[in-house]
Amino acid sequence: MLGLMQDWPLRIHRLIDHAARHHGGRTVASRSVEGPIHRTDYATLRRRSLALAQRLAREGVRPGDRVATLAWNTWRHIEAWYGITGAGAVYHTLNPRLFPDQIAWILNHAESRLMLLDLSFIALAEGIATKLPHITRYVVLTDAAHMPETSLPGAVDYESWLAEADGDFAWLPGEENAAAGLCYTSGTTGEPKGVLYSHRSNVLHALAVAAPDMMGLSAMDRVMPVVPMFHANGWCLPFVAPLTGAGLVLPGPKLDGASLQSLMEAEGVSFTAAVPTVWLGLLQHLEATGGELSTLKRVVIGGSACPRALTAAFERRGIHVVHAWGMTETSPIGTICGVKPEVAGRDAEGVLDLQETQGFPPFTVDMRIVGDDGVEKPWDGATFGNLQVRGPTVTRGYFRAGREALTPDGWFETGDVATIDAAGYMHVTDRTKDVIKSGGEWISSIELENLAMGHPDVAEAAVVAARHPKWDERPLLVLVPKAGREIAKQAVLDHIAPHVAKWWLPDDVVVVAEIPHTATGKILKTRLREQFAGYFGVP
Repeated sequence: MLGLMQDWPLRIHRLIDHAARHHGGRTVASRSVEGPIHRTDYATLRRRSLALAQRLAREGVRPGDRVATLAWNTWRHIEAWYGITGAGAVYHTLNPRLFPDQIAWILNHAESRLMLLDLSFIALAEGIATKLPHITRYVVLTDAAHMPETSLPGAVDYESWLAEADGDFAWLPGEENAAAGLCYTSGTTGEPKGVLYSHRSNVLHALAVAAPDMMGLSAMDRVMPVVPMFHANGWCLPFVAPLTGAGLVLPGPKLDGASLQSLMEAEGVSFTAAVPTVWLGLLQHLEATGGELSTLKRVVIGGSACPRALTAAFERRGIHVVHAWGMTETSPIGTICGVKPEVAGRDAEGVLDLQETQGFPPFTVDMRIVGDDGVEKPWDGATFGNLQVRGPTVTRGYFRAGREALTPDGWFETGDVATIDAAGYMHVTDRTKDVIKSGGEWISSIELENLAMGHPDVAEAAVVAARHPKWDERPLLVLVPKAGREIAKQAVLDHIAPHVAKWWLPDDVVVVAEIPHTATGKILKTRLREQFAGYFGVP
């Protein structure tokens, strides 16, 4: 027997329809690539997205076609997502921080037909255009007054191109399980892999992470997604904000501390999200200038483990840090560190202990930790295991990979090593490939890094395994000093020592001018491991 409820497919356009109908006047403010702040609202954004869907259809874009975006977080990029999916096509976000040849490989693998790109990336696109036989049109996200000369085939400015549509159009109908978005992993091991989101998975994900114990957004919030939309669905904020009616503030290309602080203050931002390196830069700016964040209430930090010192610095300013974990493959939010009754009432240090964990999952994600033998490990907060997840917002395979990427019993291997405590709080202790195996025991590089970051002279820290003649591997601590500071190696080790077992202490400390990062802002440990593999004299 079937239920008698209406057949109402969970399509992405319903999010912007809802926002336009019930929160139509809510402000969407953007720092434009051209420079000035641009202001619009959800009603206007929906109208322009609908015109974009119409214009794409006239361009010959058909359901299932991939339309690439090479763009910062602006109102035009938001319009692009809703317009592309409203035309039945698939938005394909490109990370401009990848190597050009890697971007070309991704575009050809996806067979994207058309590219929407910001002014910032015209030179990048021109450099690879001859390698992209599938792309027939380049639409530059600007107006005629700012449109430069370019050799890109079929290049046109967005505003003139969009004006050719009158908006007399209806969203294309389709199945909720139809493809909606395509985002490639950064490819630090092998070629990048495409994660193909559906309309259903994106809508379910937005509903799940909007919950009070997750992002907890409402129409009273002003949300600034600092995390770029080309990073794992922009952490779903382009969908969650319209769903809840929260206002949007989009930072465009300027992600330095001074630019972020001035925009937050000018627009009354209450909620924001980004990786730790962004917030370290913002806090350094605030410390140097005495600046304030007078309206900011909550900040989501993910992408890599958040150092305890970073959390404490925000909390001292009255800004609550919400630690999160996820992957491109999980849409991306997998867990968020909310507060359960079991852990409520802690003192300040106890709260910081809690915030070092990545929290617990929303309804749409299940998780477990298993040993190398596949046997599930206990939730005791101490036992390490390989983290696996499953759910309707978790990928089951990669685009054009030809096979599913699940265990025989249907779980996705995250590549993370974690513990889970009795209250269900998950704590990532390492990536599988980064964990240090010393004398048959595991040492968490993440925990050592977080402790090192608590030293006042340290700007950034990385711990890698170096081969050792007796213990197989030993931890080596690589540090970058804060501007104008000098690092005393023993002082940092003394700072770490009270918090870990003696055999966990790094065998040495190396001070460097900078640490290499991936295109998504994470520490590139593969390069550090190669550089320091023989540091202890073992080739």
